[in-house]
Amino acid sequence: MDSIDCNPMGSQNIDPAQYRYQQERIIHWDQVAPKKANPKRPGFYYQQLVEHYYKFFIPSGKRILEFGCGHGDLLSSLQPSVGVGVDFSHKMIQSAKKKHPRLTFIQADVHEIEFKEKFDIIILSDLVNDLWDVQRVFEKLRNISHSGTRLVLNFYNNLWRLPLAIVKKLGLGAEVLEQNWFAPDDIYNLLKLSGFEVVQSRSLVLLPLKVPFLSRLFNCHLVHLPPFRWFALTNIVIARSDPARDKDHLRKTPAVSIIIPARNEAGNIETIIKRVPELGSRTELIFVEGHSTDNTYETIQHVIERYPGTKCKLFQQKGKGKGDAVRLGFGEAKGDILMILDADMTVPPEELARFYNAIVGERGEFINGVRLVYPLEDQSMRFFNILGNKFFSLAFSWLLGQPVKDTLCGTKVLWKRDYEMITKNRAYFGDFDPFGDFDLLFGATKLNLKIAEMPVRYRMRTYGNTNIDRWRHGWLLLKMVIFAAKRIKFI
Repeated sequence: MDSIDCNPMGSQNIDPAQYRYQQERIIHWDQVAPKKANPKRPGFYYQQLVEHYYKFFIPSGKRILEFGCGHGDLLSSLQPSVGVGVDFSHKMIQSAKKKHPRLTFIQADVHEIEFKEKFDIIILSDLVNDLWDVQRVFEKLRNISHSGTRLVLNFYNNLWRLPLAIVKKLGLGAEVLEQNWFAPDDIYNLLKLSGFEVVQSRSLVLLPLKVPFLSRLFNCHLVHLPPFRWFALTNIVIARSDPARDKDHLRKTPAVSIIIPARNEAGNIETIIKRVPELGSRTELIFVEGHSTDNTYETIQHVIERYPGTKCKLFQQKGKGKGDAVRLGFGEAKGDILMILDADMTVPPEELARFYNAIVGERGEFINGVRLVYPLEDQSMRFFNILGNKFFSLAFSWLLGQPVKDTLCGTKVLWKRDYEMITKNRAYFGDFDPFGDFDLLFGATKLNLKIAEMPVRYRMRTYGNTNIDRWRHGWLLLKMVIFAAKRIKFI
């Protein structure tokens, strides 16, 4: 285990009222510690559910700091490369050290402890309800966050105040003192005031008891549907440090790789090379030809020869579908930023400058083009295609927990480092997506990347015909919604 540089004492100027509040809780949780270790207690199933959700949202191998770590079971289950747990209960920390010796545990108050290093993940599970000053704690967390850090927290639903009080009165669990009861908007506002931006949130756990069949029905399915989700026991929120308030997000000018899948697009190739703007420190164009029936491959070869000053590469895919072409192009890319540009030029190449500015300015970590904001040019998209896109927009926004107005716009931009993480986690979803759009969207969601939408003017084709079959591909998209629901929502 790496040594952790911290000051457990922090500031000595503690409000007397806060001191009494904290001492009361330390005594309480020292007394509760033996009960919390008992797997037969009523609240143990709830803790298992929370652990299950955190394991879904947080990939293994991260540097993780958990405040209010208790016995350290949640922290240990996440398999961190470096794991640090902080709790002010002496008996909780003693138990955690015995159970999980490979991790580091520190007895300290979250309001006072100071760290000199930064973490990838910071966890506050069922803690904000018990804190004296939530905003002060959030503000301290910014000091130990880098631009990629994710703050993950969950807190009780206000509607459960009475049921939990009854459970506590009957001696059946809920060993808590007087709580802060927050609505989700209260937490969102405190995060915003403290310099954090919400990435996504969910309401979870309808039935915190293990009942055959019913537990899965309520906690995996009904909890995601109105009005059931309004009655969920806990809300989980994932946030990132707001780039607008960061000073450490500036980096050297990145290089850019633009992947251009091209099938039967011979008439557009030269125009693309002429119109793609220079972006970043270096821009490379990677054409991936997809078994065209016209002379697209030969045309790309000849055009590259005529423009020797342009950094271009050409590959011919062995598989089928745009998704296979994109994965080949991304695999060959050398740039820091990866972009997709459809060769039909229905999104003008000049628009890529907007995407570049958005991702470098950290407006988002995954920039998704949207064709459905501005009016469409005549015949650029057929009526049933528009209806289908709007339906899938609503469906995928619900699935992904972030607004996604247009799932099938071909122009998408992300950092290469994030794509490499998506690749490592691809086994979770499998190689299921012939388009490539959903492989990236689902992967970005699983990694808690901030998705930002970029409205574009969608143009008519000037050459060739669309490669999309609206009915066959529409049915495939519907199957993807069902598949994604099982893998992302109904977990």
